[in-house]
Amino acid sequence: MSAEAYEVRVAEDPADREACFAVRKDVFVREQGVPEDIEYDAYDPGAVHVLAVRADGVPLGTGRLLYGEAAAAKNGGDPAVGSLGRLAVTQAARGLGVGAALVRAIEEAARARGLTAVDLHAQTHATGFYERLGYEVYGPEFPDAGIPHRAMRRVL
Repeated sequence: MSAEAYEVRVAEDPADREACFAVRKDVFVREQGVPEDIEYDAYDPGAVHVLAVRADGVPLGTGRLLYGEAAAAKNGGDPAVGSLGRLAVTQAARGLGVGAALVRAIEEAARARGLTAVDLHAQTHATGFYERLGYEVYGPEFPDAGIPHRAMRRVL
């Protein structure tokens, strides 16, 4: 795939949300073997979902922001810290900057909600990607869906 034009936007309508869920199913369920029954959760309805989509409508990636009570449940209880999660980029779109653009869009959504930092749980192989975007690792490694993860945070 060439570096075709794409946009990153908040997934406002049902079609955009379905595209987000389709990318997650492709990457997490099919590619990484995460059980589908744990990929989608009770946090999805209240989350801010972002979608990267090519000019011709093909979805390239997605991610979500939890904030308020939902984020506090994942970050140790701090209501000023959002939780970035479910970041996924299709195989064909990797290396095009889509992941970084999604992270920045999630950070903008966090700022718009008055949050001062964003936490995430990164698969250990992806910590370098997040470090290049300004995130810092903290705490021990832990398993999530059978995959090793590390907690990371970026102050906004």
